[in-house]
Amino acid sequence: MHKIHWGILFVLFILTTAQKNYTYKIALVKYNGGGDWYANLETSLPNLIAFCNAKLNTRIDPEQDIVEIGSSDIFNYPWVHLTGHGNIILSQADVENLRNYLLAGGFLHIDDNYGLDPFIRREMKKVFPDKAFVEIPSNHRVYKEVFRFNALPKIHQHDEKPAKGYGIFDDERMLCFYSFESDLGDGWEDASIHSDSEEVREKALKMGANLIAYAFKGAPVK
Repeated sequence: MHKIHWGILFVLFILTTAQKNYTYKIALVKYNGGGDWYANLETSLPNLIAFCNAKLNTRIDPEQDIVEIGSSDIFNYPWVHLTGHGNIILSQADVENLRNYLLAGGFLHIDDNYGLDPFIRREMKKVFPDKAFVEIPSNHRVYKEVFRFNALPKIHQHDEKPAKGYGIFDDERMLCFYSFESDLGDGWEDASIHSDSEEVREKALKMGANLIAYAFKGAPVK
């Protein structure tokens, strides 16, 4: 499949949503392999959407969708979120579909919910054999897009390693942002689920908003 310019993908998406009172819809990615892709299903993305609509004046549908990683429906979403604690296995069809989606202008946020790391690195190497995750420097625009951060915020302790953001790039465009040892998605969930403080939850939501704002601009990165 040839590369499709982001503008074309965006127009196609707008045509599918023009009859409704929102501009965008985002989705949680469902995958095979036994890992819990549904780990933060109930409140994580809905809370992030509500935050972005309130703080950034975005018009994202308040109801998240669920999209299978190998489905052509993934092209309906400019931004998709993948999380979990365990194994993920991509079939060849999944690999090709995800590669085409990302090269066409889609954006993938991968959030390690603790335990995903070795599996997602293995599978993303299938998607882009000639590319690797590179650590995003603290002065990168994704950390300054709307809310200013000096680094990826640490939401949950896990192994008490520093939180790090990694990206996969096509020339200068970031295709994917991978949040490791941070657990942003848990921070987006209702406060009662993890008993996180409002300060911690706000950091997670603000970083998530940066990721959405950055991806929706669709501009080359510097």
